[in-house]
Parts: sequence; structure tokens; C-alpha cells
Amino acid sequence: MSINKYQKFKTRDRITQGFIWLFLLIALFIFSLPFLIMIASSFEEFSYVLPYPPKIFPTSLDFSAYQYIITQHNFLTALKNSVINTSITVVIAVFISSLSAYGFSRIEFPGREALFAVYLFTLMMPGFLNIIPQFIVLKNITFIPGLPNGLIGSRFGLILIYVATSICGNTFFLRGFFKTVPKALSESVVVDGGGHFSIFFRIILPLSTPAIGTMGIFALQGFWEEYFTAKVLVGANENMITLPLLLQRLNGEHATRWEWVFAASILALIPVIILFIISQKKLVIGGLTQGAVKE
Repeated sequence: MSINKYQKFKTRDRITQGFIWLFLLIALFIFSLPFLIMIASSFEEFSYVLPYPPKIFPTSLDFSAYQYIITQHNFLTALKNSVINTSITVVIAVFISSLSAYGFSRIEFPGREALFAVYLFTLMMPGFLNIIPQFIVLKNITFIPGLPNGLIGSRFGLILIYVATSICGNTFFLRGFFKTVPKALSESVVVDGGGHFSIFFRIILPLSTPAIGTMGIFALQGFWEEYFTAKVLVGANENMITLPLLLQRLNGEHATRWEWVFAASILALIPVIILFIISQKKLVIGGLTQGAVKE
């Protein structure tokens, strides 16, 4: 290739890259605009009516809305419940889903594909269709002392439903990744006298850390922001209120102080944003097992 052709090609490539970056910046601004308006509005003071036109930058930094949310008598209770419920649920759900995905990807047993098809079918069912059977089942679990209404209104009941409803989707996510791990690695463990326990904890889990971490991040976000199930199962128990339930209560029957709603939404989003910033380099990475087995 001549020098002139190379320079033309390089110039064309720079122009193309410039248009791509311009398009991405415009798209970023458009999709970030509602979030920027929400942040700006959280520093304003409204008389139950949003300003028109919306503002991207606040006229002043008034933290009274944030102060109002933080000083609510049930804010710390809601924060504590959300942290405890989410943390426990993510740990249990990730562990059980990892075991389930390992069984479907590495263990041959009769009816494996049929059972996995049932898993996939449950993913197609809207969650609100299951809430009534779930409520009835939890209410009829009355053998635990100190819970006259069964598991309704209890932390254990909410975590149980969260874990149970997340296993199928998480299994589907991890099963595909576990299948990419070379079987020769598992066979080498078997040759050395190991079993499924050794294969799972010494081979599959270490190599699947990016996939499990990714699944854990999205599971944490989903449980942290979950509202409908918590409203039905523990909404009547003030001691079990979560941040999404507290946020919903800020909507008035006839009017709403929107700066309170925006401030509470931002406070609820801060942990998720921090988590994504910290974990963005630990998302799914391919090619971890390349070169692990000689051809």
C-alpha cells in the first residue's frame, strides 16, 4: 500500500471514529437527561407541582429534601432491612444456583433436559401471577413458634420467596458458562481420585468467578429494588419495611412532594451505583480457560 493510500485510509478511519464518538456522546446525553433532571429537582422546593420546563441544573443546592428523608423515623429501619434482606438473599441464591447449574451442566441423570425445560417455563410466567399461591403457602407454614401468621410479614418468608424465584433464571445464566469449562479439567480431578465436590469447588467455582460475580451484581440490584413481593408479603409489618416501600409511601393520595421522591430515589440508587463502579472490571470475561488443556 502506498503512503498516500495509507494516509487516506487513516484519515477516513479517524473521521469514522469521530462520528461514532459523537453519536455515543449524544446518546449518552439523551439517556442521561431524565436522571440529570431528577438530580436537579431533588435540590428544589416544589408546591406539589414539577417545574416547567424541567431544569438540568438546580437553581440552588438545597439539601432539605435529603434531610427530610434521612430524618424519617423509619428510614434507618428500611435501610437496615434492605441491606440484610439483599445480602442474605444474594449469598444463598448464588450458592444454590451455582450447585443447580453444575448439576444441569456436568451430571447426567434421567430427565435432566425435561426438568431444565420446566425451569425455562417458569421464567416465562409473570411474577404477579405467582404471588397469591406464594402468599397461601407462606401463611400455612405455621410450625415455627412466634409466627402466628405463618411466614407472612417475616424476614425469613420474604428471603425464602426471593431465593426460590431467582434460582431458575440464575441457573439458566450459569449453566451456559459452566459448559464452556473444558471437561478434561474435570476428568483430571476424577483421575486423581476426586469427585463432584472437588470438581465444583476446585475447578468450576474458581474459573467461573466472573460469571458468578456478574450474576451476583444483577441479583443484588434486583433484590435491592424489588417492591411488589415485599409489599404483599411484609408490607403490613412496619418493622420489615424496605427502601422501595418507603419510597412508595412518599407518593401522596392527592398530591406528591416530588423533591422528596427524587431525593429518596437517589439515596436508594447510591449503593447500586457504587457497586457497579467497583465491580465493572469484574464482569464476565471470556477466554479464561484457553490454554488450560493441551490439544
